[in-house]
Amino acid sequence: MWHGLVDPDSPVYTVVHQLRLPRTLLGLLAGAALGPAGALMQALTRNPLGDPGVLGINAGASAAVATATAFLGVATFSAFVWFALIGAAAVAVLIYAVGGGRSATPVRLALAGAGLNAALYSYVTALMLLDNASLDRLRFWTVGTLADADPATVLKVLPFVVTGLVLAIALARPLNAVALGDDVARALGSRPGLIRAGSIVAITLLCGSATAACGPIVFVGLLVPHLLRRLTGTDLRWLLPYCALLAPVLLLGADVLGRVLGSPGELQAGVVTAALGGLLFLNLVHRGKASAS
Repeated sequence: MWHGLVDPDSPVYTVVHQLRLPRTLLGLLAGAALGPAGALMQALTRNPLGDPGVLGINAGASAAVATATAFLGVATFSAFVWFALIGAAAVAVLIYAVGGGRSATPVRLALAGAGLNAALYSYVTALMLLDNASLDRLRFWTVGTLADADPATVLKVLPFVVTGLVLAIALARPLNAVALGDDVARALGSRPGLIRAGSIVAITLLCGSATAACGPIVFVGLLVPHLLRRLTGTDLRWLLPYCALLAPVLLLGADVLGRVLGSPGELQAGVVTAALGGLLFLNLVHRGKASAS
């Protein structure tokens, strides 16, 4: 394996650099985006079930990609990145406006996101049913996969993920204050409306780029923050960096497991994360109930 990584004359050099390495790097980037995004959403909405679907960001990215595929013939993951980011940003702005702008509350944001999420996924499903070509191009992407990773996609996703992570970590301290309530946050010198707007920008960058490259992978952003709160507590200054470390491990582990279980083919990473995430989350809920009783 080492020779395949560093020796251009190795027979597996091309396989490692064109297939395995981009797939691994994309898994690291997508996980590093989805884990902190889930923690941000849970803090922003004060909802322990917050994940990249709560605010409709994934739905906006999916709708933009489906539209580009059905009407513009877009068929490459590298092109998906730009459409998905535009769709995610447009939906984020719409949700923020519908939720009340700078006076938005967590409940209003969650309700606006849930409504748009349902409408947009209905639109995506309708497009796929009405257009067989779109169905063929999108059927693997919509369940979440790392299989089509390439160096160009990794390079396009990298700056968006890095920018989103830097912004998220910068917002960690003021979001801790907002979690105590808007009045307390203002008394501590924070501006809740501006902080929520910045959080939505960070979530858009993280979720939009990850969804563009891999499709809407579920449960990573929901499960990882819950697993880590037992270690870090609720302080986002610790929770966000740890999410950026653990979520890639979970996503790459799911990808490897999917290839093992599906051999000689593979199960998409999104299928494995949904199955494992559901079981692990049920276990967390059961243990929480047991400890509370």
